[in-house]
Amino acid sequence: MRWLAILSLVVLFTTTAQGQERQVLNGHVPRVVTSLNLQPIGPLPSETRLHLAIGLPLRNKEALSTLLQQIYDPASSQYHHYLTTEQFTEMFGPTEQDYQAVVAFAESQGFTVTTMYPNRLLLDVEGAASDVEKTFQVKMLNYQHPKEARTFYAPDVEPSVPSGIKILDISGISNYPRPHPMSHVGQLTSQASSPTPNSGSGPSGTYMGSDFRTAYVPGTSLNGSGQTIALAQWDGYLASDIAAYESKASLPSVTLLNILLNGFSGTPTGNGGEVEVSLDIEMVISMAPKVSKVIVYEGSPSDSSPNVVLSRIATDNLAKQISMSWGWSGGPSASTDNIFIQMISQGQSFFVASGDSDSYTNGAVDNSLLYGTPSDSTNVTSVGGTTLTTGGGGAYASEAVWNTRSWDVDLSAYLGSSGGISSHYAIPTWQQGVSMAANGGSTSYRNFPDVGLTATNVFVIADNDLWYMVSGTSCAAPLWAGFTALVNQQAAATGQSPVGFLNPALYAIGKSASYTNCFHDTTVGDNTSMTTNNPY
Repeated sequence: MRWLAILSLVVLFTTTAQGQERQVLNGHVPRVVTSLNLQPIGPLPSETRLHLAIGLPLRNKEALSTLLQQIYDPASSQYHHYLTTEQFTEMFGPTEQDYQAVVAFAESQGFTVTTMYPNRLLLDVEGAASDVEKTFQVKMLNYQHPKEARTFYAPDVEPSVPSGIKILDISGISNYPRPHPMSHVGQLTSQASSPTPNSGSGPSGTYMGSDFRTAYVPGTSLNGSGQTIALAQWDGYLASDIAAYESKASLPSVTLLNILLNGFSGTPTGNGGEVEVSLDIEMVISMAPKVSKVIVYEGSPSDSSPNVVLSRIATDNLAKQISMSWGWSGGPSASTDNIFIQMISQGQSFFVASGDSDSYTNGAVDNSLLYGTPSDSTNVTSVGGTTLTTGGGGAYASEAVWNTRSWDVDLSAYLGSSGGISSHYAIPTWQQGVSMAANGGSTSYRNFPDVGLTATNVFVIADNDLWYMVSGTSCAAPLWAGFTALVNQQAAATGQSPVGFLNPALYAIGKSASYTNCFHDTTVGDNTSMTTNNPY
């Protein structure tokens, strides 16, 4: 019985006038172009340099699905016998021959290979727009973005490649998709009032530092020691802000390692994404204050190929707990899911913020116009948001669904914890057997989020010692990564393996008699959508 959805490639073939058979790669013309009937404002200049990330398909997918089921089945002899990156590549990655064939094809078309990946699932190349047009038989056109103050480029038709070349997809052939942080920011001042009763210890009663441990893991001596946490980011941050937060929250100094990708300098943009980066780091170290290292993988804010960051995290395989509080448009991606599957095979836990636009209406999370990807993937743990109330001494008192009932101009939606039913992923085995009667869920398609944590009233320092009160499921995802570092610290102390992909275990607990002893069941409130989740 399978419990992982491994995406297959639907290949269409066409024949050129010269009789050469080619395969068409669907999903590369942004839906916004056709749905809004956008008219191009002109061709993309032929000399424009484009950076592409070419995805290759997995091999032996049936065997991989069986192995992953065994790795996460406590009754199996393969339970928690994770693969190394080398083993995964050898068994299930593209062959060296197929990878080199893609390299040779790209170079023969005038592209420069910029990065080759150990898992062979991705190949980064650079070339002129004219090379892209010739190689993939498209015309590259410029369009005015219908909502943002920028133009974007995209092919006029779906790209194609010779049928003998094993290519799954091409990121970067359009720069319409961009990573979008899942946080919402309000600025505080240094003259903010004292903490209010039954709230956090930060300015104006915000939650910070030890507040999260006091509420969720009271009395534990576990602190993340010996563990490494990775963060997927598309902006920069100032180390001085993290030091200021550590000082204000009475936290020890944690080692930070920055890995800069796609030519990004690491300089914060000041456009809001840098607050997300600081938030994620500060949440991780609040929950796991003595974590050995936080690795911050930073891609460019204008990056239209998030797989570059994700693949590097997977192939480095340095962290067993990973958080990402960003989403992007374009809809589900087979290459992205393949990278997540590699992480699962290696025992890495990947947490994704579910989003901040209340419950998605049917089909909206997979709508390529929205920033829903990859929050409903069956290969991640999707994290929703709650509103936490604490009592005397900061102890946990209660939680309700985070829902502000307020309109967010950027999202064109009401602000609250996102969740709903996927229109793309079938319900995985581990989610079957859970009653959906009370929450309007599906028994046929993937339901999300899987878990939640506090997502509002959170204190953050960013932008050169500015104080912010932040809301969003992006607060909850890194807290879960920090919590998992505590779990893996305990596992290591008893000679056990890391917990890896949490969902099979989470839902097994959810269906057991011990559920209420392990989780706070948030049944107060709702995230009912008051909009159609239509961005335009």
